Order: sequence, then C-alpha cells, then structure tokens
Amino acid sequence: MTLHSASPSYAAAELRAYEHRTNHAFIQAAGSADDAAQIARNEGDMDAWWNMTFLKAENLLDAEEFETCAALASELADGPYATTDRHAKAGAYILVAKARQGAGLLEQAVDAARAAVQLVSDDDAGVDVEIDVEIDVKARQALIASLADSGRLEEAWTECLALAEAVSAEVDDQLIGKVYWVIGNVAFLCSRVPEGLRYHELAAATFSPARNLDVWAKFNKASAAMRLAADIADADTLRCIERAELATDVIGGSANDYLLMRLNRAHWNFLAGESNAAIELLEQIRADLETPSPQILGEACLLLGRSHAALGNADEARKYLQEAAEHFDKAGAPQRAEQAVEFLSDAP
Repeated sequence: MTLHSASPSYAAAELRAYEHRTNHAFIQAAGSADDAAQIARNEGDMDAWWNMTFLKAENLLDAEEFETCAALASELADGPYATTDRHAKAGAYILVAKARQGAGLLEQAVDAARAAVQLVSDDDAGVDVEIDVEIDVKARQALIASLADSGRLEEAWTECLALAEAVSAEVDDQLIGKVYWVIGNVAFLCSRVPEGLRYHELAAATFSPARNLDVWAKFNKASAAMRLAADIADADTLRCIERAELATDVIGGSANDYLLMRLNRAHWNFLAGESNAAIELLEQIRADLETPSPQILGEACLLLGRSHAALGNADEARKYLQEAAEHFDKAGAPQRAEQAVEFLSDAP
C-alpha cells in the first residue's frame, strides 16, 4: 500500500479505508475510499480519484453489493474518467466480471472477463513482466470462472490450458495456488475427477492457514463443493468442510460464505443418505435468502429435488427440480438447467 501525500485529509481517509478493509469491514472501507476519492477530485488529482474509486468498488464486491460494484467498475473502465492504463482498465473489467457473476448474470460476466483478457493480451510492448503476468492470470481466472458457471465447460477447459501456460516463476505462490484451484474446479466440472483432485492437491500445498486464513477457508469451502458435485463424499471431503467451517468461525465471513458452507453440509447429508437432514438445511437456506442470485437458488432447489426424490416424495421432487431448471435458465447456466431436467425425467 502506497499512501498518497496530497493532503493530511486525503491520507487519513485512505488509511481508514485500508484499515477497514484489513478488518473485513467492507462497507466502511468503501465509505472511506469514497471520502478519499472525493478529496482527491477536489484537489484535482484524478489518478488518486480513480485509484480510490477502484478501492471502493473492490470493497463493494467483497460486501456482495454486486450491482453497485458492477456499475461503478463499468464507469472506471468506460466512463468519462476511464483510465488509459491497460492494466488498470483490465482490473476494472475483472471487477465487473466478478460482480456480474456474483449477481448470476453470467453472460455479462463472460463478456467483461473477455474484455480484460483481450486488453492484457493485445499489448506486449515494454511492460513490467511481473505485473503483466499477474493481471493476465487474474483476467483468465475471471473468464474461466464465469464460463464454468454458465456451463461452457469446453471453452473453460481450453482457457485453463492457456492459464497453465501463463503461470511462471514471476507469479506469487498464492496466485499460483489460485490458478491450480480454478483449473481443478473446471476439471471437476468436466468430469475429469482425477485431474481435479490433483490440481486441488497442488493448490492445497501452496495455501497455509498461518499465511492467509481467509484464502484457506475459501479454498476448502470451494474444494468441498467440487468434490461433492463429483459425488465424492469421503473423509477428505468432510475434512475440507470442517476446515472451512472452523476457519470462517475464527475470521468471520460474508453472508455468501456461510450460505455456501450450509449448501456443502446439505449436499454432504444428501450423499450420506441423510435426506431429511439435507431438506431441513436447504429449507432454512431458502427462507434466509434476502437477495438470492438465481444460481444459488438453482443449486438449493436442485438438491431439494434430489433429496425429496430419494425419499420417494414425487410431487415435491418434481416441483423443486422444475424450479431449479428455471433458476439456472435465468442465471444463464443452460447446462445446469439441463441437469435439473434430467433429474426431473428420472424423478419417481
């Protein structure tokens, strides 16, 4: 973090923003970043204004204010005060992609992520190699995640191979771990289960709870979800679930973090033959959702339908599987919608 030195009031607002962010107080961090941005604008420093507005958008993303984040990041990329620096512009597009993905607007997420990748790939003139590789990796990660969520798995796997080639010695270990993580995710989704397990093992070897407990928690939560989606309900999967729950209890988490962990628990219960316990958890999830994304609703309804089908509750199974298909269609995830329809055709 390099603090701007234009004025004491700017420096104080910027410092508050970073302190709030360190403490995971993302809404407060966004507010302080906005204060710093306004001071910078009043002082005529538009570079500092852009940087602080970007920080505000990052915090809005982490606070799961997806629509507000996407609108702000879009302004930073293409608005009247958009930057001409391609790395910064690519960073703004990555934020748009992640926010659209969080909101379940998957086609828009893919478009924004492609724009980021294109920006980084187009210009190879004298640039800082380390920065160039890092932003390239982050852009490809965003593209792969949005392609995978929308069910375009062959495209996602092709991008994974390109991403694997982009990784080099210049990339930080934590970022390499995230690369292995996302490639493993797509391998699981493509039914390449041995490759998925291998890449997630490589990722786990780079992450440490002592170095970054937040990343450790998120990785274990995501790895558990991928294992469960592949119907792997073994001791390693349970260990991932428990690690994520324990770490999140220590550091706290967003509403989405807790939601996904409860989905994992419900999925575990279902695969363990405890369908009633799964249904109870999933009904709680549906009741607690205030502004659910269609993707999350689709996953919950899909599990509800399968759990009811396992208990022979034909009417309930059909109802929830039909809802799942509708939610996945709305999210722009046709492959998941097709899976829901397949389960529907097999329902009792």
